[in-house]
Amino acid sequence: MDKLQAMATYVTVVETEGFSSAARKLQVSTSVISRLVNELEEHLGVRLLNRTTRIVRTTDAGAAFFDECRRVLATVEAAELAASGARTSPRGQLTVTAPIVLGNAHVTPIVQEYLARYPDVSASCWFLDRTVNLVDEGVDVAIRIGNLPNSSLQAIAVGKVRSLLCASPDYLEARGEPQNPDDLASHVTIQSLPSTPSPEWRFRGDAKSSTVPIQPRLITTTNDSAMSAALSGLGIVCLLSCQIASALAEGKLRVVLPEHELATLPIHVVHREGKHVNQKVRVFVDLAVETLRANKALWYA
Repeated sequence: MDKLQAMATYVTVVETEGFSSAARKLQVSTSVISRLVNELEEHLGVRLLNRTTRIVRTTDAGAAFFDECRRVLATVEAAELAASGARTSPRGQLTVTAPIVLGNAHVTPIVQEYLARYPDVSASCWFLDRTVNLVDEGVDVAIRIGNLPNSSLQAIAVGKVRSLLCASPDYLEARGEPQNPDDLASHVTIQSLPSTPSPEWRFRGDAKSSTVPIQPRLITTTNDSAMSAALSGLGIVCLLSCQIASALAEGKLRVVLPEHELATLPIHVVHREGKHVNQKVRVFVDLAVETLRANKALWYA
């Protein structure tokens, strides 16, 4: 048994939560994955995984062994880099994902600086308005807006943005400004990325929150297209403060119902490398955290 291969396979099974998913990622058969894990358990004399027909979970011994495997594999990688003279120079392919609004304006410059600093690295940017599964889709780092579910991923807070209602001055002059959330029923609204069959906007008050259903005239799948529609004077839209900061400063959009607070959302840099993160990811994460935390547009007061 090749112990390093077996350990790497075991780590992949735990990270992907299954033998089949690990086989797809490693491009081998499920029987190969099963054989390597079984040999590892026989060698150690302990059960590492509790298996069901749908998912696998680590035992207590398996969880501890997983952490040690990650440490050993990271040490081996570092030794290989040192031997090749590349210890201080990241190399390889880095894949980064972020929402379109954040990626275009704030993540792209970070990637460009990263590539300028480290010529042995290439990068792939996935700017998508959907949540990318880092493990299943082979992505190294994600910059995410919103509250994160519990997971084994590592997350570092770097900022916060607020959802704001806004419209163009021309629209507000023609239709008048709503004075309270109930007035939105008589206005044209624009909705991006609807998450429920019945679109709604939720306002937070001192005592309780209130939900206002809307009947959008335009529903679109991207924040950029929703913003374009608002800039053209179509109606009122709910967008993130980091997206509309420039339009607000230039007077192209105005905040509607500013005294009625909508959601404030955190921004995190997320990766799946654990404590023993590999070099290309560690260097990018450090640069991204430092740059995003210094970006005033991503700290809405």
